[in-house]
Amino acid sequence: MISGGGTGGHIFPAVAVAEEWKAQYPQSEILFVGAQDKMEMQKVPDAGFEIVGLPIRGLQRKLTLKNLLLPFYIIRSLVQSFKLLSSFKPHVVAGFGGYASAPLLFSAAVKGIPIVIQEQNSYAGLANKVLSKWAKKICVAYDDMQEFFPKNKLVHTGNPIRLNVLRSLQQSNATAKSVWNLVEGKKTVLVIGGSLGATTINKSMEACLPALKALDVQIIWQTGNRDAERLASFTDETVKVTAFIKEMDKAYSAADYIVSRAGAIAVSELAIVGKPVILIPSPNVTEDHQTKNAMALVKKDAAILVKDADAIAQLGNVLSDLIKDKSKADRIAYNISVLAKPNAAKDIVALMIKEVN
Repeated sequence: MISGGGTGGHIFPAVAVAEEWKAQYPQSEILFVGAQDKMEMQKVPDAGFEIVGLPIRGLQRKLTLKNLLLPFYIIRSLVQSFKLLSSFKPHVVAGFGGYASAPLLFSAAVKGIPIVIQEQNSYAGLANKVLSKWAKKICVAYDDMQEFFPKNKLVHTGNPIRLNVLRSLQQSNATAKSVWNLVEGKKTVLVIGGSLGATTINKSMEACLPALKALDVQIIWQTGNRDAERLASFTDETVKVTAFIKEMDKAYSAADYIVSRAGAIAVSELAIVGKPVILIPSPNVTEDHQTKNAMALVKKDAAILVKDADAIAQLGNVLSDLIKDKSKADRIAYNISVLAKPNAAKDIVALMIKEVN
């Protein structure tokens, strides 16, 4: 059984491990457990796996009446988790963070079923910190995670990457550009704001679009649903505006430069892709963990950081300078590629199997 959700950052690595498990053990059964009405209830079936939703809700980090109902949701989710574990009888349970994983993994620990957890970020989430007490192994993507977890349980696997992203390594830049109806040989900028989009990045792109067009570059611009309709009018021969990119492998392959948020999975995917990248961390996350993710790369000269508050004013100049400075772009691309962990899913599956055995 696999649990985790709330955001793509928890869901996509869980799906990557499930895909790897199924590739190695095609006769086995896999059941996902998520939170009702959250994005995992759509994304997991889209990936071909069965999922059950719990009535769990997250803790609001401010005074609100919603927190008064939280014990009720927790009890209901725990009862349902015990029933699921009794009927499905998993050999191992893997958790990928988010409050959706807490009831199931705690219930599995009570029943003596081995649990393995995976933490994507450089700053550990609350659910994983609580569950680490019962975990057999804790798979991490950053150094110095003993600040949050028992050191003897830590394994540095990196973040599992979806198969379609790994396939981007096998596609040529020219072929991918033809898929997007872009001109072969012309430099292309890929702009991605995460699974929900990023308003700051969208406003920054609006501000710097004239400067980028003056440099004769092409743009693939993922806006997210919130801004998609408003920004659709920018689409032309050199600017491809889309709410969501389903085939990220083709977008990554077509890109020569990338502008992105600094979510843990985005950072791990960018390392696999190995292109020069500008990171604009979201300020609206717990403990500012996206800035910590980005700084881990910046310290190794593997990315450029632009603060969210400065992005509208600065992104155009920073991106233009990067496009003009080939040696800098090549250096960043090489340094970020060195950090890639393409075998993370295989390594996590191996650890899970070891616990089963």
